[in-house]
Amino acid sequence: MQVTPTRLPEVLLIEPRVFGDARGFFLESWNQRTFDQAVGQPVAFVQDNHSRSAQGVLRGIHYQLGQPQGKLVRVASGRVFDVAVDLRRHSPRCGQWVGVELSADNHRQLWIPPGFGHGFLVLSQEADVLYKTSDYHAPQDDRALAWNDPHLGIEWPLAQAGGKPLLSARDQAAPGWGEAQLYPW
Repeated sequence: MQVTPTRLPEVLLIEPRVFGDARGFFLESWNQRTFDQAVGQPVAFVQDNHSRSAQGVLRGIHYQLGQPQGKLVRVASGRVFDVAVDLRRHSPRCGQWVGVELSADNHRQLWIPPGFGHGFLVLSQEADVLYKTSDYHAPQDDRALAWNDPHLGIEWPLAQAGGKPLLSARDQAAPGWGEAQLYPW
């Protein structure tokens, strides 16, 4: 497995070894010992999530304030532009973002630790996104941040997704940077 820090060094791009031949491929998508070594600490995952979305769907930027979740994200079918935003109030990179393409073809995974928001834009006709979380879903702690906030300046590849994003009512009403609740650390 190759692990590469992104420009937000706590957010890691993970590329598993893929063994392929004329029959198909094999890869180890999860190994507790290898992952803990890669991130430099033990991480216990408590929940697996699976979402399927159509082309142009944009989900995010989502986070849980009181019960922060780390997320290990991968794509089982299709392609997405996956984004992490540093929301730690005292971080020197607070408000900065990183985005990478995750796809069924490139087999990449993105580790987004607690303290970061997460979102993605579906680039293919549809995509299945799988992610492990380090804490349980806590609806009372759910927060969202406007995907298009100018303070963040996320460069979403909207042209690759068919133009205008498809948003949930929650994401349409998400507050901007000035009203967002940040992690206190």
